[in-house]
Amino acid sequence: MHKSASYVLGHTDQELERLVNQAQLVDPITRRSFLEAGVSLGMRVLDVGSGPGDVSFLVADLVGARGEVVGVDRSPIAIRTANARMASRPLANVSFVEGDPAELQFARPFDAVVGRYVLMFQPDPAAMLHRLATHLRPGGVLAFHELDWNGARSHPAVPTYDQSCEWIVKTLAQSGADPRLGAKLAAIMNAAGLPAANLHLESLASAGPDGAELATFTADLTRALLPEMQRLGIATAEEVGIDTLAARIRGEMIASTATIIGRAEIGAWARNQV
Repeated sequence: MHKSASYVLGHTDQELERLVNQAQLVDPITRRSFLEAGVSLGMRVLDVGSGPGDVSFLVADLVGARGEVVGVDRSPIAIRTANARMASRPLANVSFVEGDPAELQFARPFDAVVGRYVLMFQPDPAAMLHRLATHLRPGGVLAFHELDWNGARSHPAVPTYDQSCEWIVKTLAQSGADPRLGAKLAAIMNAAGLPAANLHLESLASAGPDGAELATFTADLTRALLPEMQRLGIATAEEVGIDTLAARIRGEMIASTATIIGRAEIGAWARNQV
């Protein structure tokens, strides 16, 4: 459920596959954040911007068979993909709906409203959270997992990794997204009329010859953003060298026995007081 003008990553088959691969790395972080937020057995949960369904499937495990998860996304392609993936899972308590969750009407309120990497693409995230809170029962929880790219770094320096992160941040920002929204989550929840938020922060990191995950992760995101990078004049295809980017990052890591650290993964949650 993204504003189409600023959701630069799109919903191609390749991008949906990237999201599934991304989920394998970040799902454990999302799980820990949502558990701290109180998402638990028996809850009815709305997953905002559900994409190919990974967060919905994760939450289904947290709420168990007695709970329920409704995933909502504006993209019909994402909804079709999520439904196709659900066909191979024994989940009777998950459903997907196409539309804008801030505008849709639901028969019953939810115990929790959750989302991952959604608010950073919204023109007014506080207004969106304020509307989403109307879907909650009194005392229900809003829990979101967002990013702050200011946390991405390397030591000793891995120049190709650092440059890739800089290109990603510039492309996201110039396309209308907010690459630092994670650091603003508490303030945004307060502006939405919610009580003081609780926060959870983790980061991915890689080092050594076997630490390929973050290098591949970064190269895959760079590939997804490359057309927009070129359109905006941020980097050329020749400068990026996408086909060898992951290998070059890994090579520099190994050569300098460096550690690369990913963007800050920030979770925030607050209880609805209405």
